[in-house]
Amino acid sequence: MAERVVFHVDANSAFLSWTAAYRLKVLGETVDLRQIPSVVAGDREARHGIVLAKSVPAKKYGIQTGEPLFQAKEKCPGLTVVAPDYELYVEASRHFVAMLREFSPVVEQYSIDEAWVDMTGTERLWGAPRLAAEKMRQRIWEELGFTVNVGISSNKLLAKMAGDFEKPNKVHTLFPEEIEEKMWPLPVRDLFLVGSATEEKLKKLGIYTIGELACADVQMLRKRFGKPGETIWHFANGRNAEMVTPEPAENKGYGNSVTLSKDVCTRADAYQVLLSLCETTAMRMRKDGKCGSCVAVHLRTNGFRDFSHQKTLGGATNITEEIFRAVCCAMDEAWDTKTPLRQLGVQVSRLTKEPYQQFDLFSDLTPRQYERKLRLDETVDNLRDRYGEDIIRRAKFAGSSQPHMVGGLDRARRTGITKPIPKEF
Repeated sequence: MAERVVFHVDANSAFLSWTAAYRLKVLGETVDLRQIPSVVAGDREARHGIVLAKSVPAKKYGIQTGEPLFQAKEKCPGLTVVAPDYELYVEASRHFVAMLREFSPVVEQYSIDEAWVDMTGTERLWGAPRLAAEKMRQRIWEELGFTVNVGISSNKLLAKMAGDFEKPNKVHTLFPEEIEEKMWPLPVRDLFLVGSATEEKLKKLGIYTIGELACADVQMLRKRFGKPGETIWHFANGRNAEMVTPEPAENKGYGNSVTLSKDVCTRADAYQVLLSLCETTAMRMRKDGKCGSCVAVHLRTNGFRDFSHQKTLGGATNITEEIFRAVCCAMDEAWDTKTPLRQLGVQVSRLTKEPYQQFDLFSDLTPRQYERKLRLDETVDNLRDRYGEDIIRRAKFAGSSQPHMVGGLDRARRTGITKPIPKEF
């Protein structure tokens, strides 16, 4: 049996690279954003002013992904700032994944800008693993116009770790026999799934490197961290049995959130935001054929304090109005209106493939009314898919500055409607 070969392919500074490639190849601009101090960042006025991607020259100024835009500008007064274009990113990601599938049919997309590729048994087509990775890297650059890092190993974990080594535009290997030399000296924070909180707890145990974690007592780790402690111990030793699966895992829940341009201080305003979030959440559920029986509202105050509250429904549904009604009840129980809110979110969980509803003498809905609401939502979905989201909206949004569908994914990613972009961009 052929030895397993897995690639992890990650677009370097994807949002910035895709914007730069589009401007150069399609718009005919002469300045490459990747060669100057530049960032992709959200709208500061709408309180989305966070650095989403940065160029290598910007990194030299100490600019970090995730930091506020005003801090980045303080570090580099001449910084070039471009707005995110998710419509472009969706299309670029499609071309990216499509090209990976030309090398192997077994591709698992991990995020919009990275994927695993099972290259086992492709040596006769593409050559030895490193040679195949170089061909892949070069072809992506020549045809799509951006660079990638390729990590090579015998499992998904080690391939991803290898892909995170020196960037950009590199190919790295991390096979089991290379773990002690290449991975164990790294800080424990560099290990996949080890976040800042876990890192601090490990440091208190005297564990600072991945190697020290690999050599630690697994029973002690399990006692301190539970099952995740054993998991990261296995990861530190390079063990990962997950196969590259081309089909995405099923959603365990559906949700959207939005950070608002101004604080919400009244229930009426909060309800309108929640309705716009329920519109997009329920639409996605119906598209995937899912229903949920538990809803939750997630709130963030203007003082950045987070809290949430959930309600269990009498059945499983994907009807917008029913989800909205339950979300409003959860909202009423969680928020007293004394503290302004800057962010609201909606989550639906406990999913099923079929709707079910408990009706009684005191129910607000009869089975026939429930069925009519479901058919109405489906009709509205079809109209929006065909003619655009703005073809129909609820009367509650008439004359309102609040968008009638918001949250999480922007319009291009929700609907899949994107600008036409040639493959050779």
